[in-house]
Amino acid sequence: MKTPKFLRILACAALIGGAATTMACSDDEDGPGKTSVLGSVTGTVTDDYDGSPLAGVTVTVTVTDASGIATPVESSATTGSDGKYSFPNAPVTTSTISFSKTGWETRGVALREASFSNGVATVNIGLRNASLKITGIVSDGKNAGAPLAGVAVSAGSTGSDVTGADGRYTIENLATDDYVVTFTKAGYPVIIRDVPAASFAGGVATLNITMGGEELLRGKTADALSLADKWYYNEYRGGRNADMYPHFDWSTDYMGSNEYIGNFEEQNEGSTLRIRNDAADRSNPANLDVFDSYTFGSKLITADNKILTVRVRTHNADASAPAHWGVQVVDLSAPTPAAVKIGGNRTHDSGNYADYYFDLSAYVNKEVIIAVGLYRAQTGDYWKQLVLRSFRFASQNCTGWDWLPGTEAITDWKLPLEAVRSTMVNPKKSFTGVSPVGGSRDNYIDAYKSWRTVPHIGKEWTYLPLYKDPEPFAGQGFIIKTRGNGAINTLVPESYFYAKFEIKAGQNNLTLRTRNFGSNYTFFKLTVIKEDGTVTHMSPVSNTAQEASAAANGCWKFKHGAGEVGTPNDYARFVYDLSQFNGNNVVVALGVYNGEVNGDENKLCINAIDLQ
Repeated sequence: MKTPKFLRILACAALIGGAATTMACSDDEDGPGKTSVLGSVTGTVTDDYDGSPLAGVTVTVTVTDASGIATPVESSATTGSDGKYSFPNAPVTTSTISFSKTGWETRGVALREASFSNGVATVNIGLRNASLKITGIVSDGKNAGAPLAGVAVSAGSTGSDVTGADGRYTIENLATDDYVVTFTKAGYPVIIRDVPAASFAGGVATLNITMGGEELLRGKTADALSLADKWYYNEYRGGRNADMYPHFDWSTDYMGSNEYIGNFEEQNEGSTLRIRNDAADRSNPANLDVFDSYTFGSKLITADNKILTVRVRTHNADASAPAHWGVQVVDLSAPTPAAVKIGGNRTHDSGNYADYYFDLSAYVNKEVIIAVGLYRAQTGDYWKQLVLRSFRFASQNCTGWDWLPGTEAITDWKLPLEAVRSTMVNPKKSFTGVSPVGGSRDNYIDAYKSWRTVPHIGKEWTYLPLYKDPEPFAGQGFIIKTRGNGAINTLVPESYFYAKFEIKAGQNNLTLRTRNFGSNYTFFKLTVIKEDGTVTHMSPVSNTAQEASAAANGCWKFKHGAGEVGTPNDYARFVYDLSQFNGNNVVVALGVYNGEVNGDENKLCINAIDLQ
């Protein structure tokens, strides 16, 4: 059996008297001609506050082997009254020297072969007084507040602990500073709390929390809300009336795929919240604080999207008996999460659409739960409907049927830079354009709901129909298309999808699986927009289309009539290399263009998009 390497190093040191040296001993495990060189590390440890020597500091050197196992080279050294230490027999290789003392922060310094000169490395270091501690009890909100064991509690790299049977934890040896404490346990939502330096009293900050807990919105605890759908984008449209075609049209209904609690119906005028009014519900008490029916999602609020505009109308309401509704926000990272009303209770009593504004500035740089809901204002036979036409997030109020306000990222694309910056990153890698359930103008809500069961492009990406609506339910995929009589334009798409991704290794090659129909070319383009506004029109590095070539202004044109759901390999594949954007969050846009006039709609059928 071979002797462990670090023990053979110590044996070698004993033979040469343990003195600092650059002599080498043979290391047969490393193979012929390989050696392990020993040196020493010396220095002084001081109080970082006033520079005075710090005695009684334990000094250790640790080597991590190729398998990731960290092993101390020898037990330790200790600083004397002058703060000095000497650590002999340190391997002249990559290692870590650590300094620790109760009541003081622990610090480590990396050592490498280059750290040694003539076999000696000098490491002088200052430590901060760290006599503070954070302590508390974690309770189980799912079990009547009983102590919760097995919760991992971390204050970052400065310390951690795990709760015991009594739910108690303590993180010691903390310096005066602001801390972020994270509580993690399988089956419970992660909770994050701030502990500012000012919260320490007598050297102790007490932080008691409850994981799990009571309902924050009707039917939803913190656990459930932590799994809420992401509202990645800044505009969601409901209904299928062509009020301002094609911006508002039946084919562009993303609200239909939201999660709804209570009574909901997809109507021509919009996605509609309704009071629960079946016979068994009529005894429900009036409550203007808890939603009777609502929809919700998790949204990152920034300075670019801090104003929420909700466009609504009503059914079954008038001036004498309006519909009562509002917006509530739940910050799951708050010390005690609660549903907070934004802008108070609102009422609407008309079949005409109107815009209402909600200021979310208090939540800038936080991801929070946004809920829009309808209240029951009286018990008994009470029937109101609130029609949701759109949610729009921007840095200012939105009005009417307008596009999102702001500075356009690309002229006439109706995509503000503010939206580019504040669109949330989608972590998914694979998307389908095939709806699990078919749809039509008479039966489409089941299709929209089915998008929740797969990573469907209609839910996971967002769609901007600048001039033409799509065909969401074609059997071969989601079809975006051109007008039959539009003017030639390869700069502005007829319509396009976009989503935001973190580009990195393993997620920097995009493959589009697509086809078209008929004898005409389809013109399309993949565009990447960085958060600083830089725009790059991408060319595929390869494709398998029957015919394909570059066209004007970065477009590509192709013909490919093969591909069905059951034969995915028959679709044309266009592959794009996005590695130039590694380390960036970028908006990826896929649009269809009027590249030629031929009197017919030209279609881009999106079967799938994959990032790998």
